[in-house]
Amino acid sequence: MPGIVIVGTQWGDEGKGKATDQLGDAADYVVRYSGGNNAGHTVVVGREHYALHLLPSGVLSQRAVPVLGNGVVIDLDVLFQEIDALAARGLAVGDKLLVSANAHLITVYHQRLDKVTERFLGRRRLGTTGRGVGPAYADKASRVGLRVQDLLDPSILRQKVEAALEQKNQLLVKVYNRPAVSADEVCDRLLAHAERVRPMTADVSRVLNRALDEGRTVLFEGAQAHHLDVDFGTYPYVTSSNPIAAGACTGTGVGPTRLDRVVGIAKAYTTRVGEGPFPGELTDDVGQRLRQGGGEFGTTTGRPRRCGWFDALVVEQAGRVNALTDLFLTKLDVLTGWDPIPVVVAYDVDGERHETMPMTQTELHHARPVYQYLDGWGEDISAARRFQDLPRNCQAYVRRLEELVGVRVSGIGVGPERDQTIMLHPLMG
Repeated sequence: MPGIVIVGTQWGDEGKGKATDQLGDAADYVVRYSGGNNAGHTVVVGREHYALHLLPSGVLSQRAVPVLGNGVVIDLDVLFQEIDALAARGLAVGDKLLVSANAHLITVYHQRLDKVTERFLGRRRLGTTGRGVGPAYADKASRVGLRVQDLLDPSILRQKVEAALEQKNQLLVKVYNRPAVSADEVCDRLLAHAERVRPMTADVSRVLNRALDEGRTVLFEGAQAHHLDVDFGTYPYVTSSNPIAAGACTGTGVGPTRLDRVVGIAKAYTTRVGEGPFPGELTDDVGQRLRQGGGEFGTTTGRPRRCGWFDALVVEQAGRVNALTDLFLTKLDVLTGWDPIPVVVAYDVDGERHETMPMTQTELHHARPVYQYLDGWGEDISAARRFQDLPRNCQAYVRRLEELVGVRVSGIGVGPERDQTIMLHPLMG
């Protein structure tokens, strides 16, 4: 051991890519355990920006073996586009990537159903990316999904595709007035990748358990974040998988006793993409300024992110459910120049004060933020590499967040580049 899990504590886009990339330098395996290419992570190395959607963020490590676990749903077109794009920049990821034989595949009919369903929902839309992720997970739960291992047996693949299309085409044609999808189209697109994916296909559970037995370091990375979890997020405005720490077990085939550390990632403020409740959302010029200052536009979709101040209730719940051992605070530098800096410390729900996340969605939709105002700072902190290098008010801000969420801050991001980081406690020890 150790097994270390990286978890987003808000609504995604917290900067997991940077933290995972840094930890990946000391890891032997970096593993995605949930989600699909509806996620996006940006890693900055020097002047180079790498936008990753399906591969684990730690894939840039020269040492680590990248892995896609069984909990991931894979669009093979996107996977190999991403691999080829990295290869063009001198990173031979495909030579060492491992893909679980049990990971499910995204097909053209998943993508078409995702887009048309969202369109028909109108004002009740969920804000999906339209990548086919939700329908692929639905097929997995309905036991009609396609898995990576099916590519190794074209006759089985064909049978499964034809069985799935009997229902899918009924929906597309008779309900949504869209053209039918042919089995030939689906099979041809999938099998075009079969020989390339064959050497990558592995019993990932066995590989990772053996690595942990040998004392190697395995870094587990979920897509999205706690509050987009299908069980614990702001349902139904959630993803279709379990990005919480527990998902690292079901999404890779390792037991919970193999996990030693759970590192939560949180922005120094809060953002959200898509629909769903956001009690502290700033819809005025302040929110626009925060968005521009933080460059808050989606890596995958380019959509502007909704912005608000740090919400301690949101992160505290993530800390409890995920049993966080450490918190990595990102984009602290974006708050330079704000004074005072509000922090959400409670909600007002129809006149009643809540100091933890409300139990029901009805309450959350009626919640209004209650702020505590902390003193800001005006000094540039992008060159700070030690906690004591930060302005006193900045240090006090970090310590107050620790108190509110009940998790120690072990790392701080003070800029987008890999080396713009302050480490208070080692995450690998």
